[in-house]
Amino acid sequence: MEKLRRVLSGQDDEEQGLTAQVLDASSLSFNTRLKWFAICFVCGIFFSILGTGLLWLPGGIKLFAVFYTLGNLAALASTCFLMGPVKQLKKMFETTRLLATIIMLLCFIFTLCAALWWHKKGLAVLFCILQFLSMTWYSLSYIPYARDAVIKCCSSLLS
Repeated sequence: MEKLRRVLSGQDDEEQGLTAQVLDASSLSFNTRLKWFAICFVCGIFFSILGTGLLWLPGGIKLFAVFYTLGNLAALASTCFLMGPVKQLKKMFETTRLLATIIMLLCFIFTLCAALWWHKKGLAVLFCILQFLSMTWYSLSYIPYARDAVIKCCSSLLS
């Protein structure tokens, strides 16, 4: 309807910016966004659990690293359905989340490299643990004062 209104008022798509055109072309209803968020998030959980189960098979470290990383990527991508991919990327690289985002993405890459190319099982498991910790730290950045609470809890436990 909005597109029809723009055409009738004389505003062409050419006058719109590229970002606005992409957002307009990919706009989904709230129910559709919510459904795809749930589907993608459940797939992410399923892949992570499947990867953890495959860890105990002989030679399953490669499958574990791939499925665990794929699960985390699917869970991360699921939020793109809620807020849109452009807004998600902008939020990921804000100054409050920049370090967590970079560490998280590097852990994804290093997990796969350690398991598939370097063939270092211990290193792959270590990067999976770091992947979990960096995803947790990244997720906590969306909850006000959550990081401060975790830092205070950890510092009081260590003291």
